[in-house]
Amino acid sequence: MHIVIMGCGRVGSAVARQLNAMGHSVAVIDRDPASFRRLGADFRGQQVTGMGFDRDTLIAARIQEAHGFAAVSSGDNSNIIAARVAREQFGVDTVVARIYDPKRAQVYERLGIPTVATVPWTTDRLLRAVLPQGLISEWRDPSGTVAIVNLPYHRDWIGRPLPELEGVVGVHVAFVVRFGNGLLPTPETVIQDGDLVYASVLAPTVAAVAERAAVSPVDVD
Repeated sequence: MHIVIMGCGRVGSAVARQLNAMGHSVAVIDRDPASFRRLGADFRGQQVTGMGFDRDTLIAARIQEAHGFAAVSSGDNSNIIAARVAREQFGVDTVVARIYDPKRAQVYERLGIPTVATVPWTTDRLLRAVLPQGLISEWRDPSGTVAIVNLPYHRDWIGRPLPELEGVVGVHVAFVVRFGNGLLPTPETVIQDGDLVYASVLAPTVAAVAERAAVSPVDVD
């Protein structure tokens, strides 16, 4: 899949190298061309000089083909603006923004944009957020049989009953994070914009679950 990364600092370059090594197509945007040296000689992706919230720059980075977008520059405002442009103007479903001020996280979550603050930041957490079908497990039982995953559902599920999603995708939803607060689902729970859905699945079915969740319920009805 194609992933666009805004910011080629230590975090952005590390994630770009990992995605590149995993065989994904990667485009890295940075306003300082010297920063691309962090990518190393083996990097096979695009290097685009410019501002990550500029439409022409994003188009040059093939944002229209992107499965995921990560804004990891040094500025909170730039990151959230770029993430919103990617989501709202180019229709990229999977976006994540790095923030330095954790107090802003709840506001950004309400916009439907996952955020990761600087203190708990790791490359692994970014990969969890930016890979639409990655479904890297948040938790596994000691035997490795059952996993809890953050389910990247299609946006057309918003406004629909959560039990309907469970039935179609074939999962059991363990809990939902809404506006930064966790809640246990009930048969009456309806999916809201920005909801983070955590489901328990059998580990061998993770890839199949990701594919089913990515399908619009309109195509299932």
